[in-house]
Amino acid sequence: MPWVRLEVITTSNFSSSLLSWIGSLHDEPSEIAHSTASSVRAPNAVEEIPLTQIPSASANQHMSTSIAGSKQSHNWLADFRRAATLMVQPKKPIDKAPNAWRSIQAIVFASWLNVLLVFIPISWAMNFALPNQHTLIFVFAFLAIIPLAKLLAFATDELSLRVGQTLAGLINATLGNAVELIVSIIALTKCQLTIVQSSLVGSILSDILLVLGMCFFAGGLRFSEQGFGRSAVQINSSLLTISVIAVLLPGAFHMALQGQPEYNEMLTDYNILKTSHGVSIILLFIYASYLFFQLFSHQALYDDDNEDMQPTKGYTGKNPFQLYKTRRNIKDGETSSSPSSAQDREATTPLSRPADANPDVEPGTHSTASVEIEAPEQPLMSLTVCLLLLVVVTVLVAVTAEFLVDSIDGLTSSGMINKEFVGIILLPIASNAAEHVTAVTVSVKDKLTLSLSVTVGASIQIALFVIPFIVTLGWIMNKPLTLLFDPLESIVLFLSVITVNYIVQDGKSNWLEGMILTCLYMILVVTFWYYPGTQGIFPNC
Repeated sequence: MPWVRLEVITTSNFSSSLLSWIGSLHDEPSEIAHSTASSVRAPNAVEEIPLTQIPSASANQHMSTSIAGSKQSHNWLADFRRAATLMVQPKKPIDKAPNAWRSIQAIVFASWLNVLLVFIPISWAMNFALPNQHTLIFVFAFLAIIPLAKLLAFATDELSLRVGQTLAGLINATLGNAVELIVSIIALTKCQLTIVQSSLVGSILSDILLVLGMCFFAGGLRFSEQGFGRSAVQINSSLLTISVIAVLLPGAFHMALQGQPEYNEMLTDYNILKTSHGVSIILLFIYASYLFFQLFSHQALYDDDNEDMQPTKGYTGKNPFQLYKTRRNIKDGETSSSPSSAQDREATTPLSRPADANPDVEPGTHSTASVEIEAPEQPLMSLTVCLLLLVVVTVLVAVTAEFLVDSIDGLTSSGMINKEFVGIILLPIASNAAEHVTAVTVSVKDKLTLSLSVTVGASIQIALFVIPFIVTLGWIMNKPLTLLFDPLESIVLFLSVITVNYIVQDGKSNWLEGMILTCLYMILVVTFWYYPGTQGIFPNC
């Protein structure tokens, strides 16, 4: 057997050389070979090795393939970690958070709605002292939930400052629906299935009709056209359509079998219940895929500075909705450094995003900081106080919502108001009041993308997560909650989603489109005021 003399490293240098070679695995293959060769050239000892033990060409190729596969896996992991880092990293720097005392002051003076917090102890006292006064308990609990929802939104905004834009939108949509989720769970435990379904459908309708319509209308009073990203909105509209189809199918299932001679009501209800369980699992999978799409694979699609963003245009000439007089009208293309004419310039000149503009500034707004130096965001609360506020408000909402749900039967027993109107109209207004104000406020500042993420994003989360989650939770709790909604609710939901899809498909909005959506919601308010609802649609709990 032939022998070859090779120079190898000694035992004393083996550890350091091995560590150097392992560290070089993250480099290019050429660098690995160079590092390995330099490691084995240490002339410290000589050993005779038979030729049969020298790696062959196929072994070297196998080793190169393994290194390439390891590098590809490492690159995928690095991309995932990079996306996760960008997701939790805020786009703007964060200034130093205030102390606990300043944070508490910020909570107290966060909104004038805090004066309604006095109704929390009043509603609790009424529930224990006068349990038969259902109307008063409902009214006081209803008023108490409004400031709690506002405080929840305030804490959510403070938490969103510390993460990236996409994750901030997801947090706003998730915690914005916390009140609806708590009310639905409590109503489910008390077997108020009509309230569960109608409140969830009402939340979707209020978001995509009332809130979105008011955002378009309020922004249209200042700008001729407001632009947003068409691709992201169309994807969201498609997801809403899918969820509406899932709601319509059990109703079609039920109607198709009613006229058959072998129709069995108990068997049909059982089959619809099992169908709802299976469809709910599929909807949850769609929502998980949507989260991955939004947060990782197509994160740039939901940014404000993507190329799909439509420009915002001001009114040509004088704004017909302008309620005050200025010294002169700023013409198209004219610039002025006068502070008094800055706001008029925003509203009268076409607004577009330059290529080198600050991506954090929405179209139609003007940043006081330069592109090179960004002013840091000033948080109003420390992170500890923010998380503590979320916990406290959630507990208060849970207790108050329980008293609210308990009083619904007594409120509707008089016949003056029905459960459909309470669930479709009243409960969503109470739980989304703060969210409504925020969305409309930022739309006037031409931050329409944020308004859409709050309204349409919240609707998607209710349709693809909250509804199937509640159905699955009812399955676990042995409650017969299905996707068989009231026929009128299902039809109204379908027509509303189709209407919104037509309005947003061009990527632009104006005040007339907002008025149409708002008036459509007013039509639904009148309809459900007189609609008695469908009785006996659910099996007994």
